[in-house]
Amino acid sequence: MLFNSIDFAIFLPIIFVLYWFVTNKNLKLQNFLIVSASYLFYGWWDWRFLSLILFSTIVDYSIGILLSKENKKKNRLILLWVSILINLGFLGFFKYYNFFLDNFSTAFTFFGADIKTDSLNIILPVGISFYTFQTLSYTIDVYKRKLEPTKDFIAFSAFVSFFPQLVAGPIEKATNLLPQFYKKRTFESEKAIDGIHLILWGLFKKIVIADSCAIYVNEIFSNYESMNSLSLLLGAIYFAFQIYGDFSGYSDIAIGTSKLFGIDLMRNFAFPYFSRDIAEFWRRWHISLSTWFRDYLYIPLGGSKVSKLLSFRNIFIIFIVSGFWHGANWTFIIWGCLNAIYFIPLFLTKRNRNNLNIVSQGKIFPSFHELISMLTTFVLVSIGWIFFRADAISIAINYIKKLFSFNFDNGLQYLSIERYAPELMLLISCFILVEWHSRAQEHPFFGTWRNFKLISALVGLITLGVYSNVTDFIYFQF
Repeated sequence: MLFNSIDFAIFLPIIFVLYWFVTNKNLKLQNFLIVSASYLFYGWWDWRFLSLILFSTIVDYSIGILLSKENKKKNRLILLWVSILINLGFLGFFKYYNFFLDNFSTAFTFFGADIKTDSLNIILPVGISFYTFQTLSYTIDVYKRKLEPTKDFIAFSAFVSFFPQLVAGPIEKATNLLPQFYKKRTFESEKAIDGIHLILWGLFKKIVIADSCAIYVNEIFSNYESMNSLSLLLGAIYFAFQIYGDFSGYSDIAIGTSKLFGIDLMRNFAFPYFSRDIAEFWRRWHISLSTWFRDYLYIPLGGSKVSKLLSFRNIFIIFIVSGFWHGANWTFIIWGCLNAIYFIPLFLTKRNRNNLNIVSQGKIFPSFHELISMLTTFVLVSIGWIFFRADAISIAINYIKKLFSFNFDNGLQYLSIERYAPELMLLISCFILVEWHSRAQEHPFFGTWRNFKLISALVGLITLGVYSNVTDFIYFQF
């Protein structure tokens, strides 16, 4: 079920009414409603994959119980690895089986051996990368004794399948989300109003910004060979805002919807395109994934508290795994490597934690140095996004070559054949200004109804586009 669909527009109010007016006096019944609604939400896409979520839930719940009864370090470690192997095994099969099979065959062909392999027609379950990491966080934290294992299967099922963030995050740690299903929730009007604000802003990002940019991005990337440098630059910029509007828009809707049910999710984006270096960017982009890899991979490997050589290894591992997490394609691995290369100079000069504050806090305009730093970071990120968007490494390299060929013949080619392109550029400019003005807040309408006129305008814009071009969110495929 898509957030930007008529199905969800009907589904959400019904669950909201049942949640607060029918099941509100019984916590277990309220949690059961969450589980039922979540399974309906996910099964709306393909009911066959509900068994995967249920199986993952049963496995990690059971291992949590077993860990509570086991004190021997060796046996606890075995239980942890059972959880890791089962969860990553399913993720690996559905997401990476054909990738490894094809590359295995290609490797032998390179050495002169012709191996015939048959790829499987595997459908990637929506959100499997997200809920797999979420359930793993529970087992790992229980193993480390950071969290008491739960005996409440319904509450645990709600934690695993909570529908607002089930298919595209934020990836919640068990230590934050699970305890919220143990406590009685009471309706808070301020929190609900804030949730509605976030939902509207998320829909605006997705429908008005991302989906509008997607039209141009698809055409420019599909026809990049005939485009000049200015048009390719436009395509790269549009994709940067497409993926930001699409993914951060989903997160805003998820967080806002959760607030309607009295549940707090972690912030997933913090105005990343105002970052002054790549380290700051990764503290502000897909925060839940970055912190997951930091806590469950980077720090266990030794983080930066080891030799320089091992620190470099850890940095490359974290970025390469992050790239591979996004998809079974070498383009994502190159994207991860590129970000590691961006990060290394900051690490070497110990400047990776220089920009922890909000840029130009309390000021209307950034300083010249801050402006140049933000533009430089945006350019580096956008070059990386070209690999992220391209279907193959060769396409990304050729795109970048043509981009930097400084061919300006015919001006902005794509602008000349599309009626609304200038208006979209103006819209993006206004979007940037609104975000800049709100950079010290969670979102532009944080905690107030005084922006009622602007909210009304947003509703109007969303309504114009919501039913005419309902599209999947990009991160559904990850």
